[in-house]
Amino acid sequence: MTKTTGTPPAVSFTGAVKTFGAVRAVDGIGLEMAVGETVALLGRNGAGKSTAISLLLGLNEPDEGSVALFGGPPEESVRAGRVGAMLQETRPVPRVTVRELVSFVAGRYPAPLPVADALELAGIAELAGRRVDRLSGGQAQRVRFALALAGNPALIVLDEPTAALDVEARHAFWTSMRAYARRGHTVLFSTHYLEEADAHADRIVVIDRGRIVADGTGEQLKRSVGGNLVSFDLAGRGTEGLALLPGVVSVEVRGERALLRTDDSDATVIALAERGAIRGLEVVPASLDDAFLTLTSPVLEAV
Repeated sequence: MTKTTGTPPAVSFTGAVKTFGAVRAVDGIGLEMAVGETVALLGRNGAGKSTAISLLLGLNEPDEGSVALFGGPPEESVRAGRVGAMLQETRPVPRVTVRELVSFVAGRYPAPLPVADALELAGIAELAGRRVDRLSGGQAQRVRFALALAGNPALIVLDEPTAALDVEARHAFWTSMRAYARRGHTVLFSTHYLEEADAHADRIVVIDRGRIVADGTGEQLKRSVGGNLVSFDLAGRGTEGLALLPGVVSVEVRGERALLRTDDSDATVIALAERGAIRGLEVVPASLDDAFLTLTSPVLEAV
């Protein structure tokens, strides 16, 4: 998304580094998010996602480089109520209702969202009178979303927001998130569900070993690893020369099948037919899963 001239980005990482002992959890990240963007942060466990989020929220400071929100220090935006966060580690508050809890949190901000609006946006208006410690996992997660919205933030940060939710609860959550984003707000979320990133983000940023290894739309990431996947049974044949076939970007062997990532599947299939290697042939478009695995795998069994 193109920024309005003169408007600072909602989020800016400039050469940010964070180390814990010998581990560089964040290793020179450079990233900008324009106001109004929805960006997904993908990465394996331990890739650096949560550390990057902690830097963004001012919970940690970078050892090198800088992190800014709306052109200033993160803590400045957090104090002003411009940032809301929904983190993984939370516990239910006993003996209070949903409305009481959201009202209490909203009262801590200078210009909060009306409590009724926060409950409606989070899809929990009907739960307002229920005790927080008696909700289901999906309901409690939506309460956490309402709490993140309570301060009427311009930026909301969601760390694995649908972890452990069932399909119905995940669907309800993303309906609520899209309603919030449509108001022109900025959203950054991390997730292990690649289909969620593909469906709900304007951009996908892939982080691996503390570094950004890809940044683009879901379609751009898929094209970056080859437009299609051609697979076939090896049937005892070797893999010599497969990487040199027309269109082939990479070769991977999974058991007794060879999987070729190719940007010209027609030419690849014709070449395979000429070699007589079309047993169990299958051609499918590259998925975001394929792109993610290619971008983050330490070593592919390539030829």
